[in-house]
Amino acid sequence: MQKKILITGGAGFIGSCLAEKLIKDPDNFVVIVDNLSTGNLEKLPDLPKDNWRFLKCNVNDYRDIAEVMLSYNFDYVFHYAAFVGVQRTQANPISVLNDLKGIENAFSLCKNSSVRRVFFASSSEVYGEPVDLPQNEETTPLNSRIPYAVVKNVAEAFLTSYKKEYDLDFTIFRFFNTYGSKQSPDFVMSKFIKHALLDEDIPIYGNGKQTRTFCFIDDNVDACINAFKYNKYVNEVLNIGCDKEISILDLAETVVKLTGSKSKIVFKPPLPEGDMKRRYPDIRKMRDLLNRKLISLEEGIKKTLEDTRFIIE
Repeated sequence: MQKKILITGGAGFIGSCLAEKLIKDPDNFVVIVDNLSTGNLEKLPDLPKDNWRFLKCNVNDYRDIAEVMLSYNFDYVFHYAAFVGVQRTQANPISVLNDLKGIENAFSLCKNSSVRRVFFASSSEVYGEPVDLPQNEETTPLNSRIPYAVVKNVAEAFLTSYKKEYDLDFTIFRFFNTYGSKQSPDFVMSKFIKHALLDEDIPIYGNGKQTRTFCFIDDNVDACINAFKYNKYVNEVLNIGCDKEISILDLAETVVKLTGSKSKIVFKPPLPEGDMKRRYPDIRKMRDLLNRKLISLEEGIKKTLEDTRFIIE
């Protein structure tokens, strides 16, 4: 019997890549929902619709998402819907907070239905400015600062509470920077690639010494699907990312080199908030799930450059 799977936010970058991989398994029947506020229909899988459907739906509207969930009786839910994008979320904090409605709607419907397990897309932002490094799921204190991070933190609390109260199983994925061809152009990697391909100046905020790790989309999706497929890390939190740090300045220089660009790197004043000095996850659980080497930064950038239609819109 096919597993019935719901993906909210499935027309977004990570959600659409997850959907495509799940759909390739004929044992899965996947329903993708998205309100298309930041999602894009062109990101949906280019696959026969034998075992998947797309429905335009706003998870923040209870009636909208309830009609979908009550119609299909899902076995599993991947709740990836969110108002995303650094500049977008900083400029529209109330829209970010509205996602709390969608979180409560989705989880409440899950606990009253046939859903066996919820997979939630949280964020490395819940850690705030790092205190302990590497950032471990169990030992690093959560220090959420910006509205986006607070919403993700609250969602995690919802899931742990629903497990205690209603025995709803979950897995929380704390996503660190993930990149790939379907990423929209308002994230650091895609922004640098876009500027480089157009030979435009590449802006760096501050001195560029702030470090990040960059996870190629295939590593992200494969780890998350393996947690689902092999029933691993039930009722646990997992960092999903890469543990190779690079400074933002070095990243810009790497992108310029790999694209053969004539772009110049220009320095801008530091961002007022939300630009943490370091991001460095402990990914031992993720490595266990992948059971293979992660894709290197240079290889991932080269794969991303194979299709840049979403980066250069």
